[in-house]
Amino acid sequence: MLGSLIRLLPFWVREPLLIAVGSVFGVRIMYLAVEERDWVPAGIGTVFLVGTAIRVHMVVKAVRARRNPSPAPAADEAAAHADAQPQPQPQPQPQPQVQAAAGQPPAPAAPEKEPNAWGQAVAAVAVFAALGAALWLGPELLPSDDGSTPQAASCSSGEDEELPSAYAKTPHPVTGDELCKALNRTDLAQLLGTPAETATVASGTSNTAPLTGGNVAQPEAEVQFDTYTVNVSATYNELSIAQYVKLMKFGGETDVRTLSVLGRPAVLSSDHTMKIEINLGGGSSGGPVEEGPLARTLTVAFDGKDRGGYYDITVWSASGALPDDSALLGIAEKVLPTIPGRSV
Repeated sequence: MLGSLIRLLPFWVREPLLIAVGSVFGVRIMYLAVEERDWVPAGIGTVFLVGTAIRVHMVVKAVRARRNPSPAPAADEAAAHADAQPQPQPQPQPQPQVQAAAGQPPAPAAPEKEPNAWGQAVAAVAVFAALGAALWLGPELLPSDDGSTPQAASCSSGEDEELPSAYAKTPHPVTGDELCKALNRTDLAQLLGTPAETATVASGTSNTAPLTGGNVAQPEAEVQFDTYTVNVSATYNELSIAQYVKLMKFGGETDVRTLSVLGRPAVLSSDHTMKIEINLGGGSSGGPVEEGPLARTLTVAFDGKDRGGYYDITVWSASGALPDDSALLGIAEKVLPTIPGRSV
């Protein structure tokens, strides 16, 4: 139906319209083909551009023919035959009377001036070039109102949070809010190997380490994705990485690997998370604490001299799948230098 409507348009409107549309679509498809390195869109874009070039040639040819019209052969022959015949002598005509002239029909009006072909072509090209530019640039310039694109979770402000007394006794401690802002990076999903995902939850808390009577500051932050969950904590105690490794070996842990991260002692280890079921329907408080999926943790000392205190970067998933250890190393190299206080 659209093709039938286009064929009904005058030549000087239809052809510039098709040239404008073909140019916009051809250039756009070729741009996408080069960006995605795909030969199929490149072929389609080539077809659009070749068809547009053919129509441009037709319009140029029509414009030249209109500007330089050739005389009709039949008219020339009729004029030559009329010259060869003897011309009759004109007979004297009576002068028209004023009354007769008043009764004669009015002379035919002068023919209307034909619209300018160049004006039609330029107007059509300008209108459809503007429409093509709007279709091309509209999604990039106009904000999306459909709400289909999920927004990444942001860290809540902890300015009004009251810190435990252990933080006043610790030199330059980091807070849970500061850890959350350092962890909730725009490239965190890419570091985990899932670049298409968006953070669904981001939080930070300024806690104290368990079994210390609230005397050891241990802030932590957590960012959740559909696939993985990442947790970063800072423990301000006097335990060094060397002592920590001895404790893990004493506990019989086998999946332990020591290394150096950012010039500091570090250790990779694995442990299971805890699974807790809470019954909100009343009657029973819930099931027993069970063993959850496996988690992988990278522990890095606060400084290169390993004088005590460390950061823990832990990753796990509900399915039990874990990213490669290189993901943990990449997160540590990006996140730890941005944590204020002892991370510098």
